[in-house]
Amino acid sequence: MTQPLYALSVAELGAAYRSRELSPVEVTRAVNARIEALEPKLHATWLFRPELALEQARASEARWRAGTPRGALDGVPVTIKDNLATAGDPMPLGTAAYDLVPMTQDSPPAARLKEDGTVLVAKTTMPDLGMLSSGLSTFHAISRNPWDLSRTPGGSSAGAGAAAAAGYGPLHVGTDIGGSLRLPASWCGIYTLKPSAGRIPLSTPYMGRCAGPMTRTVADSALMMQSVAQPDDRDYSELPPAAIDWMAFEVDPSFLAGKRVALQMDAGCGLPLDPQIAEAVRRAAKRIEAAGAQVEEIKPFMTPKMLQGMDHFWRMRSLIDIRALPAEKRAKILPYIDAWAESASGFSGEHVFDAYSQFIATRAATIAATKAYDFVISPVSPNMPAPAEHASPTNDPLLSLEHIGFTVPYNMSEQPAASINCGYSAEGLPIGLQIAGRRFDDLGVLQFSRAFEQIREAQKPWPEPN
Repeated sequence: MTQPLYALSVAELGAAYRSRELSPVEVTRAVNARIEALEPKLHATWLFRPELALEQARASEARWRAGTPRGALDGVPVTIKDNLATAGDPMPLGTAAYDLVPMTQDSPPAARLKEDGTVLVAKTTMPDLGMLSSGLSTFHAISRNPWDLSRTPGGSSAGAGAAAAAGYGPLHVGTDIGGSLRLPASWCGIYTLKPSAGRIPLSTPYMGRCAGPMTRTVADSALMMQSVAQPDDRDYSELPPAAIDWMAFEVDPSFLAGKRVALQMDAGCGLPLDPQIAEAVRRAAKRIEAAGAQVEEIKPFMTPKMLQGMDHFWRMRSLIDIRALPAEKRAKILPYIDAWAESASGFSGEHVFDAYSQFIATRAATIAATKAYDFVISPVSPNMPAPAEHASPTNDPLLSLEHIGFTVPYNMSEQPAASINCGYSAEGLPIGLQIAGRRFDDLGVLQFSRAFEQIREAQKPWPEPN
């Protein structure tokens, strides 16, 4: 193998296991060593148990030797985000305020991955209560970006984004309610798919919330979707089982020919767009157009009122959760989060109802603006990654969601949306392109992503944090 074992893709691992060129034990040892070497700098994991991972790898090795692997993911290392329960493990949700109580059962994504024989090498970090686009937490050390340790990896799937970019194996599972998959994917230069709502069942479904793969390649995300997009009746919002051939993601750039593609360069709310991000996205759009797509720039469809309404509703939701804690527990919540939530204490019922109404307004506006197109491309984030020590790009709890104007609409409209690297800043930091599709067209978004993956600008080598 020319690449380090920890950097091999799912397909490469499967071929090597099948030919007995490699064993899951060898690969798991390599991933364990990579994590041990980089964790003192990145802090992307909080539950890293190398011996338990090796135990799972030995079981996988025995299945491969017997010719009875459980499928394409058997023996493949995976990490799972803190807020996706794994049986027997605590779920701190990134905060020191919660007791470490072992979970009684696996969340649906964890259950499916275990059934398919993956090797769980670690749980990954998240910020307090998952309400930040950063790796700032009262439970663990600050998670950092492998491309620049002074920067945030994003969040709330902070550890998953950092782990994928740093080479902690090929597969990582995160979650997203307003951009928590796509923002760290953009800032860490990896690929992710936020699927249609209900495509990947959850044990704790909530408006806008999705789980999704975080990987270095489109192919690895497609292979993970094959595993985790399976029925689980614990999710009352799950989609009906669909006969999706996830391996049909593999297309060539001719897939783009004739596609109607909207280009959105103005979120209509939040932070101004960084010129370097704008330039990278426009260059990507030109490549997509050169491949035969019909690209048309559209006007913004979000408004400041929509973004503020969602922010205010989430503040009240978090305030209720935090006020339910005993005083000594509440004192352990990150002060930024406490201040953000407490700012809702004076909201009237009428104000909260109007805030909730903005979720519906956002859904209606997003669908109306995008229904004439096959896909929509845009920046993922208006800004480059903030300093690692900042809770959010503004670092202001009263302006905490000013960076999600491009991402949050697709959580509310329940449409699939991906982030794929499309360029770099002058400092060499990655820049993500968002690709959104029509609701239920998760495969189409994967196919568009794969076509773009083949025509995008040359990619820099993966980072070696030092």
